[in-house]
Amino acid sequence: MKAVRCHNHEICVHDVPAPGGDGVRVRIASAGICGSDLHMTALGFDIPFTLGHEIAGIAEDGTAVAIEPTVYCGHCERCVRGDYNLCIRGSEAVMGVGRDGGMAEEIIVPAKCLVPLPGGIRVEDACLVEPLSVAVRGIGLAGISSRHRVAVIGGGTIGQCAVAIARQVTQQVHLFARHDAQKRAGEILGAKLEGDSDDFDLVIDCAGTDAAMAQAASLCKPGATILMLATYWGGLTMPAMQMMMKELRTVTSMAQARQGLVRDVEIAAATLARNPLIAPTLITHRLPLEAAAEAFAIAGDRARGAIKVAFNH
Repeated sequence: MKAVRCHNHEICVHDVPAPGGDGVRVRIASAGICGSDLHMTALGFDIPFTLGHEIAGIAEDGTAVAIEPTVYCGHCERCVRGDYNLCIRGSEAVMGVGRDGGMAEEIIVPAKCLVPLPGGIRVEDACLVEPLSVAVRGIGLAGISSRHRVAVIGGGTIGQCAVAIARQVTQQVHLFARHDAQKRAGEILGAKLEGDSDDFDLVIDCAGTDAAMAQAASLCKPGATILMLATYWGGLTMPAMQMMMKELRTVTSMAQARQGLVRDVEIAAATLARNPLIAPTLITHRLPLEAAAEAFAIAGDRARGAIKVAFNH
């Protein structure tokens, strides 16, 4: 079968053996290119596996499913308390990073990783369940109410997902984005654009840069919260004096897990079903698996309008 892998910074489509072993076989219908995929390939990470952790498809019994990409042990202290995103297996538990992911024709996954799709979601769009669940977890950890004013910094997929999730709770969501296509998408999802106030209760950093963190601290009112929802590939310099003077709280969040009895991916799937604007707004490009190199090039050129580039097959 065909699968997307990276060798020497180059994206290639390989013929690889069909997956085997225990679990549920899923025929992949959609796989999204994440910013993490772009960073890992650009930095030359040695990943001898098929890429892709934003995936959905059809299970062998015909059920349309999204896939939660962490194959956690279920037994360590972190898994038992519901934080299986912090499983002792580490990166080896994550599809597309430490094991084969879903930029392929098929994948076999444990049944616990399946997320049956509610009615109203096209499986071709369901690769968005994973990034939406990242926003679900982060915002849940940070806390939000209908009275809160929220700022989102960064207009990529995670930033747009943060807008969509925050707008379920409060109407006061502002997006700070670089590119016109990102700004238009944020408005469609219900965000106001930018603003010059410094009285936000929650600022969500989805950009992951020193400048974004400095902006976040400036936008916060005293006692506010900064949610670090980005991945900080280059490290981070914190505006410590301003954060201290305002007594700002910082919250970090990683991937998705469980909050109480409900998985973040289940909330994300329900959100995608409830809001029909999310999928057509976020998925800006759809390509076949064979065009993987072109798809990655498009995904890396945000200035030309790409938000989420997805493989559909």
